[in-house]
Formats: sequence, C-alpha cells, structure tokens
Amino acid sequence: MMRLGWRLAVLAALPLCAVAADDEIRANYLFACRGCHLADGKGVPPEIPSLRNVLGQLVATPEGRNYVMRVPGVLQARLNNEQLADVLNWILTEFNADTLPGDFRPLSEREVAEARKQILADPSKLRASLKMDSTIE
Repeated sequence: MMRLGWRLAVLAALPLCAVAADDEIRANYLFACRGCHLADGKGVPPEIPSLRNVLGQLVATPEGRNYVMRVPGVLQARLNNEQLADVLNWILTEFNADTLPGDFRPLSEREVAEARKQILADPSKLRASLKMDSTIE
C-alpha cells in the first residue's frame, strides 16, 4: 500500500516538472534576451529585430538554422549549450509556431555547441546572402 502511494505521488508530480522546466526556459529567455528583444519578443526594429513570426521560415534551411545559433547575442549568451538550445527552441515554438516548417526538428544541444565554435564575423553579410528580411538580426 505504501509503494502505491509513493508511485501515485511521483506520477502526480510529473506535470509539475514539465511546468517547472518550461518556467526555467522562459526565465532564461527573460534573463538572456529580454533586455534587447523585450519580454514578448517584439524587439525595437530596425535596431533590435523582432523574434516574432520571422524565424520559422529561416530555420527551414540548414544555413538559416545555423545562422540563428550564431548571431552574436545568441553566441555570447551566458547560458550553457543545453539551456541555449532550450531557449532557442522556446523562441521558435512560442513566437514562430505559425511559420515553422512542417518537418521542423528542435535545435539540439550538440548543434548549439558546434555553432558556438563558429564566430560570425559579419552577420549583415550572411543575412544578405540568406535573402532575409532586414529586421532579422
């Protein structure tokens, strides 16, 4: 009987763990990104680009996917690779759900680690080569 009670308590707590994880990811976004992009991701274009409804189409290509992980603010975020992957995926699903490709797969911790090794010296030049909206940074 005691074992059943313990198991039920663990099962009841599982949804709370998911909520806590999502809250931690959102808190990391607020800590690392809100200062420039605001809490709602709207930014202050053109100086501070919006993160809303512009990144989904971008991550549909390997080059765009790589670009999102290499933008200077992302590359230098004070988050570990797992936290950064979680925040980027949160931004993509929270602010860009309607523009994500149907076959979107979340960015992985490994991808982020590899991208952080590649310094993006000229984001504007890469952005132009991707034929991106000028408000994306």
